[in-house]
Amino acid sequence: MDAKEIQAAVAHQAAVAAATETPWINPRDPARALGPDGRPAVSRRAPIYEDVPDEKWNDWRWQLSNRVNSLEEVAAVLNLTDEEKEGLSAPDKFRVDITPYFISLIDPDDPADPIRRQVIPVGREQQAFTAMMEDSLAEDRHSPVPGLVHRYPDRVLMLVTTQCASYCRYCTRSRIVGDPTQNFNSKEHEAQLDYLRRTPQVRDVLISGGDGLTLAPKLFERILRGLREIPHIEIIRIGSRVPVFLPQRIDDELCAMLEQYHPLWINLHFNHPNEITPEVSRAVDKLTRAGLPVGNQSVLLAGVNDCVHIQRSLVHKLVENRIRPYYLYQCDLVEGSGHFRTPVGKGLEIMEGLRGHTSGYAVPTYVIDAPGGGGKIPVMPNYLISYSDHKVVLRNYEGYITTYEEPETYQRHDQASCRYCLAQRPEPGQSGVLGLLEGERLWIEPAGFEQTHQRGNVEAHRLQDPSKWVPFGVGAIEGRAGAPLKVLEASNGASEPAARTPDYGPGEEPRPRDGEPTASAHGELL
Repeated sequence: MDAKEIQAAVAHQAAVAAATETPWINPRDPARALGPDGRPAVSRRAPIYEDVPDEKWNDWRWQLSNRVNSLEEVAAVLNLTDEEKEGLSAPDKFRVDITPYFISLIDPDDPADPIRRQVIPVGREQQAFTAMMEDSLAEDRHSPVPGLVHRYPDRVLMLVTTQCASYCRYCTRSRIVGDPTQNFNSKEHEAQLDYLRRTPQVRDVLISGGDGLTLAPKLFERILRGLREIPHIEIIRIGSRVPVFLPQRIDDELCAMLEQYHPLWINLHFNHPNEITPEVSRAVDKLTRAGLPVGNQSVLLAGVNDCVHIQRSLVHKLVENRIRPYYLYQCDLVEGSGHFRTPVGKGLEIMEGLRGHTSGYAVPTYVIDAPGGGGKIPVMPNYLISYSDHKVVLRNYEGYITTYEEPETYQRHDQASCRYCLAQRPEPGQSGVLGLLEGERLWIEPAGFEQTHQRGNVEAHRLQDPSKWVPFGVGAIEGRAGAPLKVLEASNGASEPAARTPDYGPGEEPRPRDGEPTASAHGELL
């Protein structure tokens, strides 16, 4: 046997061995999750849909054609309360349409189910509230052509349809969304594109609606191609809740079409961890493999996600699926949303419980979309001018001053019955000043660094030196990491006492010398 024959035999044996090995499956990848039967995991189906064949259930067109919307159809799936029956019976209610997949995720016996509250109307929707508006963001006032909102200098919102896969009860555009008589057609799409061709300062287009992914595939692609033929359009973004309501829509054909039109981004809309199912994980995996960066925009909703532990679980589940939490919106002052509204302080409380307590890329930006068309305003010191018990005064990037009216009533989140609150993870050292006052230590001692064995070195690891782990700047606190902290006295570097700091009146303090840190750099100005 010559050398070539030996090489061929070895290669054959390697190929046979590779073929017989069981392929490794990443147990951490949610898009590869398996069910008890060893097949790809699936979410529950309502009993009424148990006999639907899989080929129909997984067909997005079947899902759209079989949405439930009437009192009788919803009652066949859920045990309705009197208030829900009132909401479903209201003659002038905002449109109801729920895909069989999405309604199956609802606990039929729990009126407080977070998915249920988002899509099932209640009688309270009809109640007016202070500062309620039909077009709270003044989009119509910023529309140079129908369906195109040009509020910011270099980017526009392009509304391509008024139809959605399902309808959120707090919808910002409920004045037009869901109304087939106000839909946008090809003629209006062309008028939108023509405006963009004549407006070179626009470099970023957000496609929304309604939901563009509910359009016929060829029509949606025609819009994308029209945008890509405009030289100064750099970025195209898609805002969609279709992967949440209808993950079956994200198929290989759609993704193959989308990846032709990069740079393309997509923002989804998850409000609660229960919405992230195995089907959603596989749909998002397809989008990311097609090269689309995926973000998420949540709305802060009373009774749905007004809890820091729910929000933390949500953002962790999002990043596990390679979805970047982008915005946490304060609920808009739109008709029908009064019972969903929370105080701005609730949003600040949630942000306080996220920032520093989890990864920075898992923390969204908390924003208020300014009433009257001022745009998205981050709720942070530079933009939050004042905050009273009934009104928040804000400044946008242009210096425009606007106000957000606080809700007159707010039913606080019930921590005693919330499974996320009851199962919150322990976080030593994460309770801030309150923990310090209660005697909790605010540092973590090293563990697992017994010795260093690199290159024969058997000396104790440097991190075992307690002096490296004594927390400074906390005062004379007894710590387990070492001896009690010393109270350092001011010194000028010599043996004599430090010079007395002169007393200055308000506003008389001298500016620091070049290179010296300011008080805010020391964290003295919070």
